[in-house]
Amino acid sequence: MESSVLAFATDLIDEGADTFFGNLTDRAAVGGVTLASVYHEARDVFPHNPERVIRYLEPGAAYFRPDPARWAGRRLAPAPSTAIGERDPFAEAAEQAHRRGLKLHAWTVFCHNDRLGFLHPDCAPANAFGDRHLTELCPANPEVREYAVTLVAELARYGVDAIRAESLHFHGLRHGYHHERYFEELGPLAEALLGICFCDHCRANAVRAGVPAEEVRAAVRGELRRRLADESAAAEQTPLDELGGGTVAAYVDASASTVTSLAAEVAEAAAGHGMRLTFMDGGGPGTGWLSGIDLPALAGAAHQIETLGYAKTPQAVREKVAAFALHGVRPEDMAVILRPMASDCDGPANLAAKIEVLRSLGVPEVEFYNYGLMRLSSMDRIGAALAG
Repeated sequence: MESSVLAFATDLIDEGADTFFGNLTDRAAVGGVTLASVYHEARDVFPHNPERVIRYLEPGAAYFRPDPARWAGRRLAPAPSTAIGERDPFAEAAEQAHRRGLKLHAWTVFCHNDRLGFLHPDCAPANAFGDRHLTELCPANPEVREYAVTLVAELARYGVDAIRAESLHFHGLRHGYHHERYFEELGPLAEALLGICFCDHCRANAVRAGVPAEEVRAAVRGELRRRLADESAAAEQTPLDELGGGTVAAYVDASASTVTSLAAEVAEAAAGHGMRLTFMDGGGPGTGWLSGIDLPALAGAAHQIETLGYAKTPQAVREKVAAFALHGVRPEDMAVILRPMASDCDGPANLAAKIEVLRSLGVPEVEFYNYGLMRLSSMDRIGAALAG
């Protein structure tokens, strides 16, 4: 079974290559590192970082040095993080990983990009009222799709084994934006409807699929106005597939083909450079419909599906993988991320049992979240569990 730890480039910069890679090989004893190449805004606590305990990650920042020629004339282009200065941590990681016999994966956040969304609102999803969700990029937008494919070509320069594609899909209304506020109870249906994209490209895709996009948008606007105005209406439990005589659900279904085709394009680009594309579905089966995630279709479009195995017991991890199998994703086509921290594991034996569950099911890769966010004792727990 292959193993890797997810990490930030700032971990490498702050600790230095010898400490960073020494912890990966000597403490965690993993065979690879999954380094964030493009990442979203965050504020995190770093328990063992020698430079700082709290760090803010910039919105939509790249942690490699983009080739200016490749992005000439493009509006959507990766912007290097100020944290890397003049360095190229991906080049440094690639050299060190090669020298130490480790695999390097590029953990890449594609469509959740608050920097590019604010800079180019026309590339962001638009709700039924035309309001743009500026923390995201719309997967149906041609410029966004070109950006995603070009990003893969950029990362191929570093000898990356796999692209771990996070956020290669739509997003709902709630996505953790700072000071995000909802003082009136919206209800689950209103929240779902506010997260559906009605930009020009999404409506055009729906029409090509035989869905009356303008009628759907009008129906969604009317339903939202009714629920936003009336507290009792907001509490109504109306199935989404009953709205608009089923056309709203058909519109959401059409968005899945957008995500699947984008994943296929990115996977083809990755394969052309000798890399795999791992599509990350953190929520798991039954949670991604509104995001355009069609697991059986994506299992055929991408080279691998990855999910979060965050759970306290090995049995719960088994059930997570089994749920994917029921949705057309074979265990042998999966990677699973575990957390070695105390929130999920009470010791090495617990983590080892989870790893054994994955191995017995035929899952070929396990990853651990997250290098900088865990104590060194959790790194030791990984090493002990893998050895066991």
